[in-house]
This record gives sequence, structure tokens and C-alpha cells, in this order.
Amino acid sequence: MLLVAVAAVRISSRSGLPSLLIYLGIGIAIGQDGIGNVVFDNAELTQVIGYAALVVILAEGGLGTKWKEIKPALPAAIVLSLVGVAISVGVTAAAAHYLVGLEWRQALLIGAVVSSTDAAAVFSVLRKVPLPSRITGVLEAESGFNDAPVVILVVAFATVGPVDQWYVLLGKIALELAIGVAIGLTVGFVGAYGLRHVALPASGLYPIAVMAIAVAAYAAGAMAHGSGFLAVYLAAMVLGNAKLPHWPATRGFADGLGWIAQIGMFVLLGLLVTPHELVNDFWPAVIIGLVLTMVARPLEVFVSLLPFRIPWQEQVLMSWAGLRGAVPIILATIPMVSGIEGSERVFNIVFVLVVVYTLVQGPTLPWLARKLKLGNQAEAASDLGIESAPLEKLRGHLLSLAIPPASRMHGVEVSELRLPAGASVTLVVRDAKSFVPMPSTVLRRGDELLVVATDPVRDAAEARLRAVARGGKLAGWLGTGGEPARRP
Repeated sequence: MLLVAVAAVRISSRSGLPSLLIYLGIGIAIGQDGIGNVVFDNAELTQVIGYAALVVILAEGGLGTKWKEIKPALPAAIVLSLVGVAISVGVTAAAAHYLVGLEWRQALLIGAVVSSTDAAAVFSVLRKVPLPSRITGVLEAESGFNDAPVVILVVAFATVGPVDQWYVLLGKIALELAIGVAIGLTVGFVGAYGLRHVALPASGLYPIAVMAIAVAAYAAGAMAHGSGFLAVYLAAMVLGNAKLPHWPATRGFADGLGWIAQIGMFVLLGLLVTPHELVNDFWPAVIIGLVLTMVARPLEVFVSLLPFRIPWQEQVLMSWAGLRGAVPIILATIPMVSGIEGSERVFNIVFVLVVVYTLVQGPTLPWLARKLKLGNQAEAASDLGIESAPLEKLRGHLLSLAIPPASRMHGVEVSELRLPAGASVTLVVRDAKSFVPMPSTVLRRGDELLVVATDPVRDAAEARLRAVARGGKLAGWLGTGGEPARRP
């Protein structure tokens, strides 16, 4: 099974298809009507495991969200997550009712379920096409924020009995979002402060502690009757931007957990579906998906982003980048657990819709980005990964980093780094050989550096290294950030 999962990751990365489809295919293949003929119909267990996996996936996404990219896009993402969801639910539900003939409760459930976008699916196909930070910021923030109102709507529509009035739903959404924001930010800042000021006995405990804090944010938000999904995303985002010790190791650990969560969740969803029951719901799913993709999503993007004067090319790409992934399929199990009439058909329609339109949109996203000339090669280089290990008794920090291929630190002399007083490059590893650098030593791609910094200048030294990696030796004078440090 492990070899199959690894092969699926490689196929996904090379084909441009989101891994969702491959893992769903594995689940279908070993499930009912497949070669394994495993019968699995426990929707309640699927929902519980799916929620747990979503918490891990949202935590991993929050840890990878850069505040400097998401901050300018935050107002647009919030409006898109609230106003956009309302537009999408209304238009899609109307299509499901009038074009397909579903009852209003079933139509509203489908409209709410498919209104949530999936960042993992979007960026898995866009990783080879660098985009302006405004687009990635809006899409990433939207996918982190719109889960909360969508979950509230789905639970409301899946409740047995009459549905609450619209103003009651709005009040519930506002209250749960406010609670989720407050708890997420509080847990994130308190957790980051603790990890930065308390030295754990082993470096391997830092990744576990970060994920534990993120999961605690979800638990606290859910227990306070707030949005646990929003709480875990915000707490993880705060932790991801707090410059924690052993950060590259933590990021790799979270990324691995995210992959495990996605694999397990998608395989389980593939097991839950019964393939021969999808035939009758194929064309209804295609019709609803067509309205969602060509009418509802563009309408919600253009209306929501109207006050922000975003160029039409970027709005077109955001409209097409509204991929649906794991979240809609997981949410489609809620009415099944609640025993709503016709819930099995709702699940089948959502399943087919997600698979078909991911197949259509996923491979064409990079092509559309190139046609709209939105590729941004200036942002193609990944940020400099700096590992920080606290030296508690020495009141200092040991920073380790590797110079990536696209970094502008290549060709810079050690003295031209202009690190603040109290920080110094103590060792360079090049071609598997280590040496103590001179001020005139020229750094090269692939070099690994060890930098020792005292506690007061640790942040300034890290900021300077990142600035030189982006802007070269003249960083600070060319508007690339990182004021040139001045030694006494």
C-alpha cells in the first residue's frame, strides 16, 4: 500500500492532476465493485476520520501560509469567503432544483457542500506556474476561511425539521467565526511565545508540539461552539510566521502528516462510494457542476472582488481555480449521518461533480495562467529555509541554511552579507567538505552555512539573510527588504 501511495504522489506531480483523483481511484479499486470487493458503508466513521484529516490538512496549510503574501489579500479573501459563498449556494441550489428537479433541501445541501474550495487541489497543479502573490494569497486565504461558513450551512440544512431563518443563520455564522478567530489567534500567539522561550529537551519534540498546539486550537474552538476549522487554520498561520526553532524540520513533519491525512481520507472516501450507483446521477452532477463552474463561481468572484479593482485576468484565473476537493465530499456525509431523505443521492452527485470537474480544471489551470500572462518568474525562487536551534545556556542561536539554486546569495562574499554585530558565519559546507570562511569567501549555490547569532540580533540576522537571498549584495538599497546592518 505504501508503494502504491508513493507511486501515486509521483504520478500526481508529473501529470499535473491533483492527488485527490488518484487516491480516490485507489479506494474505488479496492472497494465494492472493485478488485478488492471490500464493502464499506459507515458514513459516520468516514465523517469522523474526515474531520480529523481536515484538521491536519488545514494545520499544514496554515503553517505554509506566508503573512506577507496573505496580508494584502485578506480583505478580498474574507469578502469572497462570505459573500461569495452566499452567491454560490444560491445559484447552485437554484440550478439543482429547477434543472435537475431536486427538492429544495437537497438542492440547498448540494449548493452549500460544493461552495468550499480546496487549496491543496489548487496549488498541487499550480506549483509549476509561479503566480503573483495577490492571486495565491486570495486563493489560499479563501480556502482556509470558507470552510467555516460552509460547515455551518451544511449542518443547518442537514438538521431534521424546519431550517432556520436566513437572519438566524447569518447570526450563527458571525458568532462562530468570531469565536474561531479569537481562539485561533490566542492559541497561536501563546503557543508561539512558549515555543520561542522554552527550550524543549529534544529537537524532535518541536514539530510534535507545533501540531499539538494547532489541534488544541481546533478542540478549543469546537468546545466553545465556534469554528474549529478557522481556529486551527489561524493558529497554524501564526505559528508558521513566528520564526520558531527547528522550523524546516517542523515544516517537513507537517507536510508529511498532511500527505498521510490526504491519502487516508481519499482512500476511505473511495471505499464509501458504490460505483454502480453513480451512473444514474452522472448527468445531474455534470449539469450542476457546469452551472457551478461557468456561472456561480465567476459570478461570486466578480461580485465579491468588485470593490478591490483586481484586473480581470486575475479574476478569470481565480474563477477557474475554484477547485473542489476533499472538503465537499466529507461534508456530503453530514446529511447521510443525519438521515436526511435523499442524502445518498446528494453524496453521489457531489462525488461525481468533484471528480469530473477536477479532471477538467486541474490540467488546464497552468495553461490558462500562461495564456493570461500571469506567470511571475520573479517569484519563482522559494524562500530561504533557515533552521534555528536555540543555545539556551549561551543565550544565542545557531542558524543553519542551504543556498538554493535560484538564490541571489550566489556570488556574494561573506563580508557582503553585512550581518549585524553579534552574528557571524562560522562554518561553510561545500562539496561535502567543511571550512571556516574568510570575509572574502565567495558563497555558491548549494553551500550550507552555519551562522551563530546572539539572542538580541537573531531576528535581524535571519531577516538580513533572507533579504540577501532575494536581492543580492545590494539588498536594502534596492527595495528588497532588510536594512543594511552597520557595524560599529
